[in-house]
Order: sequence, then structure tokens, then C-alpha cells
Amino acid sequence: MPELPAADIRRAVRLALEEDLGQGDVTTSALFPSAVPARARIVAQQPLVVAGMAAAVQTFLAVDASLRLAVLKKDGAQALNRETLLRIEGDGRSILMAERVALNFLQQLSGIATLTQRFCQAVEGRVAILDTRKTIPGWRSIQKWAVALGGGTNHRRSLADGILIKDNHLKLLRHKQTVLQSCTLARQRGPGGMPVIVEAESLKEVAQAVEGQADIILLDNMTPAMVKKAIKFIDGRALVEVSGGITLDNVRAMAAAKPDRISIGALTHSAPAATLTLELERAVQSRQKRR
Repeated sequence: MPELPAADIRRAVRLALEEDLGQGDVTTSALFPSAVPARARIVAQQPLVVAGMAAAVQTFLAVDASLRLAVLKKDGAQALNRETLLRIEGDGRSILMAERVALNFLQQLSGIATLTQRFCQAVEGRVAILDTRKTIPGWRSIQKWAVALGGGTNHRRSLADGILIKDNHLKLLRHKQTVLQSCTLARQRGPGGMPVIVEAESLKEVAQAVEGQADIILLDNMTPAMVKKAIKFIDGRALVEVSGGITLDNVRAMAAAKPDRISIGALTHSAPAATLTLELERAVQSRQKRR
């Protein structure tokens, strides 16, 4: 199980509640001037990989520490359609106030974990599936956690985590053998021992990357046929990463070309939110309690 980014979750929950509840809940306050005993459950409306349960739990407890929660599906668990993930009991007003924020975390993060799992299943373990830095600002750590829950591998978490020379870096160099020059400069001036990754959009650039002794060559927006040619030329002299335009429709073909890893921005920037619902009802108190 990937490590829980607890501090980042706490920060995200705090900001989300400030955004949604900072000025109060005027609807709930107008309708219910006193406590309303209630119970609720969060239910999956599709098969999914659960991610964001820790954030949902923190959300409910931050709104009302007296709420009673029963987690039935932990982060990383598989859930079937109509399975209950979480039960909540207590003041219905508190449940209403926390509902949307808790569901937002679960829907967004479970969507990422579920899509990641689909990509991992599609390649049948033949190649590592990586995420990218294409994340919601402030959510990078928790989005990457969701990727890991779905079976993916985390790529760089920040610009300090690795030398990755991309097309816009190369455009600024303005040199006939830009890829080769970039590898040389990265070796000379970059932090010692840090792998050099360089993006290549053609077989000519692949040849320069090999000559420059890049540790990882990122084949960008190439067809599976071009990827095969590039891998044959590289011949084990560098690890090979494939990226750009990867979908569930073409990822098997890319994996069949036998790169070492495939990076997919869509895992975090385009994953469809998982469909979940919170079902709420007023709790019936026993006669003895009513007395």
C-alpha cells in the first residue's frame, strides 16, 4: 500500500471546507435550527478502486467530531456497483455540511485510481504505467497517491526530482545537435548522480540522445511502429519511456513495442470522476430515548 500523504490530505481538507463552508450553510441552518438524528451511507454507482476515503473521513470529523463513522471499503480496495463504502451516523446537519466536500475527494481520487487500474490491466504488467506533473495545483501529492493505489508508478513530484529535458528546453538551446548538447550540459552542470531523461520526437533525436548517453529516452508522440524502430536502435543503451497521446485504445500496441515504461498525463488531468452517492435518512429514535 502506498504511503498515505497525511499532511497533504489535512491541508486539502482544510482548504476545501474553508471554500465550501467558510461562510456557513444557510440552507441547512434555515431548515434545521436544532440537531436532527440521521444516518447516511456513501454508495458506489459503478465498479471502482477506492481512493480518498482518508480525506472523506477527515472531512466529516472536521465538521463534527461527534459523528460516528464505519469505513467498509478502505483506500485501495475494490468496490462493486451498489456497494457501501462508508456509513455515517449523527447530526444530519453535519452530514449535509460535509457531504459535497467528502464526495468530491472520493469521486475525483477514485476516478484516478480506477482509470490507472484500467491502464495497468490493459498492459498486463508488461510495462510500468507512470503519471506526470499534469495535476490540479495543490493536489499533486494526493493525486499521485491515487495513481499508486490504482497500481501505477509515480514519476517526478516536482522540478527538483529529476532532469527531464523536453521540447521547449531544446527550442531555447538553438543548436544543430540540440539533444546531444542538452545531454552534455545536463551531465556537466546538473546534480551529480541524477539520471538524465531527454525527450525525442524523431529517430534522429533518438540517435543524438544515445550519443549523449542519456539514461532514459522519452519517445514522444511516436507511433508503435516508430517506437519499435527506436527501441531496436537504442538496443539497451538507455531505458525507454513512451509518452504522448496514450489511450486505452492504443496502450496495448505501445506496450507490445516493449518500452520500459509508459507515462500518461490523462491519469490525473482527464480521469473521469467516479460515480458515488450519499444516501441520507432521518434516524428513528427508540421510545425510551425519546422519553
